[in-house]
Amino acid sequence: MNSIYRQHTHNRSVGWSTWHLQWCTKYRYKVFYAEKHRLVCKVLLYEAAEKHGFVILDCDVGIDHIHVIASLPFTMAPVDAIQRLKGISAKGLFIEFPYLRRLYRKGRLWSPGKFIGSIGHITLEKAKQYLEAHHAKATLSGNPSS
Repeated sequence: MNSIYRQHTHNRSVGWSTWHLQWCTKYRYKVFYAEKHRLVCKVLLYEAAEKHGFVILDCDVGIDHIHVIASLPFTMAPVDAIQRLKGISAKGLFIEFPYLRRLYRKGRLWSPGKFIGSIGHITLEKAKQYLEAHHAKATLSGNPSS
């Protein structure tokens, strides 16, 4: 078994579930203009991921948006991961920088919109080769239906 899969085994599943997640600040306010804002946000995102059992592989905090590449367990939908990241980071940012409450009086730091894209570590061609090899192996063993 490939080593990348050994690292990502779950109850009765083996695999790799990696996602590109992106979201913006409400009204696209440029909240992260200072390095300290970006740093605090990044720390909060990593802490949220650790708390909820997934791994952030890469993270970029722009002036008014966030990009995260995360490896999620099979039991977690990408939408749930974004929801948890948004909630914990917003709460922490409001605590760390109370003046943000003046910009966001209703306590909503993040826009409701989001982008989610899956990231594959193998190409379509590799997947087809695997299926062909699996079919050939099953045919040789006399069990073409497996």
